[in-house]
Amino acid sequence: MATIRDVAKESGVSVATVSRFINKKGYVSKEAKEVIERAIKELEYKPNLVARSLSTKQTKLIGLIVPDIMNPFFPELARAVEDIALSYDYTVVLCNSDEKAEKEIHYIETLKQKYVSGFIITTNQLQASYYQKLDMPIVALDRMIDETIPTVSSNNKEGARIGTAHLIDQGCQHIVCMRGPAGLVPADDRLDGFLEAIRGKGIATHIIECPFHFEQSEEIARKFLSENKEIDGIFASSDVSAAGALKAAHSLGIAVPDELQIVGFDGIALGGMLTPGLTTVAQDIYKMGALTTRMLIKLIEEIELEERDIQVPVELIIRGTTRSEQE
Repeated sequence: MATIRDVAKESGVSVATVSRFINKKGYVSKEAKEVIERAIKELEYKPNLVARSLSTKQTKLIGLIVPDIMNPFFPELARAVEDIALSYDYTVVLCNSDEKAEKEIHYIETLKQKYVSGFIITTNQLQASYYQKLDMPIVALDRMIDETIPTVSSNNKEGARIGTAHLIDQGCQHIVCMRGPAGLVPADDRLDGFLEAIRGKGIATHIIECPFHFEQSEEIARKFLSENKEIDGIFASSDVSAAGALKAAHSLGIAVPDELQIVGFDGIALGGMLTPGLTTVAQDIYKMGALTTRMLIKLIEEIELEERDIQVPVELIIRGTTRSEQE
């Protein structure tokens, strides 16, 4: 196996010059670049990534921190991040924090020791000051951490307004909002959108806090629907919660969409697999992941960002959990 010394000997330059060329640090003349590239190709030289990371204090690793890998939204995001990262020759390390600050800190500190190049953060368990003190490239995805940290998200407020307005347009008069966890920015924004949609409409409403977990959402929805039989519409702040509500309705013998209409939020692939199919406010999940990854790589490679706060539009997808026409 060829070494850096073999490349230097073959190209007729010093080991230091080859090192500068490989690590893209320091001046290397055009002529030297050409002979080094030719030598690397002829010798089929592969850089020692461990040695390189020790020298540069950086690898082509990206840490992706997600709060709950069981929520289908995050694997879909992770797929986009991985696809784009690989196209730039970066490798993604996926870490599941379970919404626990101590787990997130453990992963971040461990990856720092491995000279990770940067992080994509989809959680908000830690203070912004913690991320700022890391002094390394970070982009927030889905959940804003702080104005100083670049962010990619969707238009949560507008999406919730559109989804709730659809329920109203289809004749719902008693709507419950299964809002996400209080203090979670996307969930708070979606609640604001829901409230904006119902304002001045004379709609009877209820708001219940609900985690983004299927089993817990099902349990909460079943209890609420059992005690509030007049409910004819549900706006859920996530597709997972909406799926839980759909199952609860089925177990209670409530016909969807004839007696109860449901709108979710996310646009995960699972929504189209349910029976009936889930009407949802769809985020462009792949685009969000792709934009975030490209943004982080620009930060890593010290390329100036054209935008530091990107908001991706959403789209209402009408399926079988709502009526297509008002009856």
